[in-house]
Amino acid sequence: MLLHEFQAKKLLRGFGISAPMGQVVASPTEAQEAAERLGCRRYAVKGQLLVNDRAAQDAIRYASTPAEVAEQARKLIGSSYQIAGGQIPDQVIQLVLVEEFVEAAREFYAAVSLDRAAGKVVLMASSQGGSGIEQRVKAAPQAIHRCELKLVGMKAVGDFAGTAEAVSPEPGLVMALAEVFRNLAVALVASDAMLVEINPLVVTADSQLVALDAKMIIDDNALYRRPELAALRIDNERLERDRNELEAQRYQMNFLSLDGEIGVAVNGAGLALATHDLIVDCGGRPSNFMDIRTTAKSLDIAHGFEMLLANPKTRAILVNVHGGGMQRCDTIAEGLGIALRRRSRKLPIVIRMAGNNADFARTVLRNNGVQFYQSETMEQAARQVVELCRKEAA
Repeated sequence: MLLHEFQAKKLLRGFGISAPMGQVVASPTEAQEAAERLGCRRYAVKGQLLVNDRAAQDAIRYASTPAEVAEQARKLIGSSYQIAGGQIPDQVIQLVLVEEFVEAAREFYAAVSLDRAAGKVVLMASSQGGSGIEQRVKAAPQAIHRCELKLVGMKAVGDFAGTAEAVSPEPGLVMALAEVFRNLAVALVASDAMLVEINPLVVTADSQLVALDAKMIIDDNALYRRPELAALRIDNERLERDRNELEAQRYQMNFLSLDGEIGVAVNGAGLALATHDLIVDCGGRPSNFMDIRTTAKSLDIAHGFEMLLANPKTRAILVNVHGGGMQRCDTIAEGLGIALRRRSRKLPIVIRMAGNNADFARTVLRNNGVQFYQSETMEQAARQVVELCRKEAA
């Protein structure tokens, strides 16, 4: 389980690691109010994304007044970010962290992780922290100093002072760095984490060490004995569901994530409910509710189908639409074709179309190279998609 920055920082503060004053918010109004309470000379406004190098994604902004904080939050919240070249689902910012801007005199990198290949806990540190650390280390592996730690009971011990001396250009920082390294190791063991990382760990003008960014990955298998951390997972899953619903609103769809394995695309809430009932009657479970509005264009519809394809639980898709005066079947077919060209994932697709341009829509699908199973009735479509889903699961 990967934690958001604000969650990781909150946990690390409990282990004696300093971080800037801040507050996580969900709206521009809340952002301005948070900035007014903090009363800083300058602010960082940081979109909460589960990715590396958010600065490169333009998800970290700066402001000098509470009004500017609100404006930057407005630009960030609701923004969609494509991650890993589209190979994993896009992320949408729902929360921003408003915190005091900290001027860095020097930047370090520090992490304690579980090396699963070696079966050991390793401390990693560098005097070259900050954005782009991965590329720098790849070009110069010696920039990272590694120190294997030993588990003695429930405590990780190792040469923290020696590692601090190896990365610190200032002898006066050695003891403080060693203390941070030791606290990171304690945090890893106490939280059943697989990675605890600070990048950058900065030195301020008055020689204080502050975690400007933090990352933690918790072992899912240990959550049963960490109820407080399991609660964070529930919070993040709720955020993901909310993200899908918020994103769908922007693309002219009503959307709700469900727990099944059959993706459903329908135009009309009543038709959607009837389709869900038929799928359940046939022994299947829908993975979503998606009602395509009459105002949706082909690119909006394509985004909706991409959401279905991005769901790893979905094993088959049922498209059950009835073309009306404002929403033709060929528009929906065109959207599906666009989505399949954008996404490499292939799933069995059952199509039942009736009404305005239904025959032409099937031609559009074939011209787009879409492979699909055609059904004439809703009942037949529901039975077919459930059977295909079972075959995919086998």
